[in-house]
Amino acid sequence: MAAAGGEATESVSDELFQNFYTEVKQIEKRDSVLTNKQQIERLLRPGASYFNLNPFEVLQIDPEATDDELKKRFRALSILVHPDKNQDDQERAQKSFEAVDKAYKLLLDPEQKKRALDVVHAGKEYVEHMVKEKKKQLKKEGKSQVLEEDDHEMFKQAVYKQTMKLFAELEIKRKERDAKDMHERKRAREEEIDAAEKTKRDREWQKNFEETRDGRVDSWRTFQAKGKRKEKKNNRSFLKPPKVKMEQRE
Repeated sequence: MAAAGGEATESVSDELFQNFYTEVKQIEKRDSVLTNKQQIERLLRPGASYFNLNPFEVLQIDPEATDDELKKRFRALSILVHPDKNQDDQERAQKSFEAVDKAYKLLLDPEQKKRALDVVHAGKEYVEHMVKEKKKQLKKEGKSQVLEEDDHEMFKQAVYKQTMKLFAELEIKRKERDAKDMHERKRAREEEIDAAEKTKRDREWQKNFEETRDGRVDSWRTFQAKGKRKEKKNNRSFLKPPKVKMEQRE
């Protein structure tokens, strides 16, 4: 019975997942007809630096889309936001085009695409897990187990929010790693420079020491010679004056 229950739950989960992507496709189809300016606004909206971390969101394409569908979508969207097609707003168009191009190139890389898909699936699984936990708690409390996430639209929004959160968390961690790596590289470089400068100083000192050695030896010899002459001079005998005899008085 437990296995049957598990299969039933999994079936419901798969159904929710399929319904979610069906609605996503419908939204993508609706949004895909946005005008040039609307696409630029979408790609540069407040928070775009985080929204655009999801390449599927940038390209408005189903995560399970084929490579051919991906290429077609990229061509269509890149033409819409290309600077040449938006002469009156070239700077913003260029930024939008770069976002589209970056997302497309990321999804062309099998490894990076897999990572992006893993994030999307993790977002969905997290929401499903939270829904189950909420229902368990409500059941224990004897309350209604109906949740807003039971509505397909609300479930989709919850998955979307969680997916964006996961992409953002990964980006923050990446930046922290980059900052740490940069700090380590800077520290290693500073140590390398210090070591090189110390080696240079040591070599210069050794060079100066060698170049001035003869002069120091000559100075020492001169000093010793002077010392010996002084010593000989000090050892000379001096004639002592004769003692004066005191006259004796009669």
